[in-house]
Amino acid sequence: MTIQKLISDTVVKNILSVHSLTKKFDNLTAVDNISFNVEAGSIFAFLGPNGAGKSTTIKILTTVLKPSSGEISINGYNILKEQDKARASFGIVFQDHSLDEELTAYENMVYHSVIYKVPKKEREKRIQNALEIVGLWDRKGDLVKKYSGGMKRRLEIARALVHYPKILFLDEPTVGLDPQTRNSIWEHIKSLNSERKMTIFLTTHYMEEAEAIADKIAIIDHGKIIESGTVDEIKKRTETGSLEEAFLKLTGRDIRDEENKLVNKTGMLRGRWRRRN
Repeated sequence: MTIQKLISDTVVKNILSVHSLTKKFDNLTAVDNISFNVEAGSIFAFLGPNGAGKSTTIKILTTVLKPSSGEISINGYNILKEQDKARASFGIVFQDHSLDEELTAYENMVYHSVIYKVPKKEREKRIQNALEIVGLWDRKGDLVKKYSGGMKRRLEIARALVHYPKILFLDEPTVGLDPQTRNSIWEHIKSLNSERKMTIFLTTHYMEEAEAIADKIAIIDHGKIIESGTVDEIKKRTETGSLEEAFLKLTGRDIRDEENKLVNKTGMLRGRWRRRN
């Protein structure tokens, strides 16, 4: 086997590769030397309590934050050295809202489609389909600033789906949504995963969602990955009957502070990211 063939096969197998990733804020280590791979075409759940390092990791993977050290590749591209190519390979739904509230829902969708070079002949169909999935097609002409928090989240999910990325990052995507909308969104995501082989990388506090949808799971706490594998593998190793029981056994039952307090400066960075793109 040639070196080129070996590299090509590795890229195809792992859409995301993380090696020795570390992020420090002054004396605090938010992400502590973690390594993992996400196979192309899989659904990967990244779980942890508040303050564990989940959101910080996603911000690094999506080029909002720079790592203190470590290597990351997305779709075969180094996210620091080949940032534009890496960004073109993923979609992202941030935990915090990132819409232009002075535009309508449809205008937000069109703007995103143009930025990500969705073919013009497919643009309207994709936008309509995505908005219908989240139940917002009839409200497409409304200004986003008139939307409720739940409606804004649904619009962000539709926007992230419209350009069919290679890997879709979902940071707490169903927070604030009713069960019917949550189910509809997951069905659409599962369809994209199975029909288009789109890789899904998600964080969630709904353990039943992760247990039902994820092929592989990694659990992070205090900046370190403390367990990983399939649901069955994790339950077996922790001698528990459900993912939620395993999660609590591994991370404890204490209530944690929100991680985003540690990285509250990244809102400005994310705004710069959107303007550049």
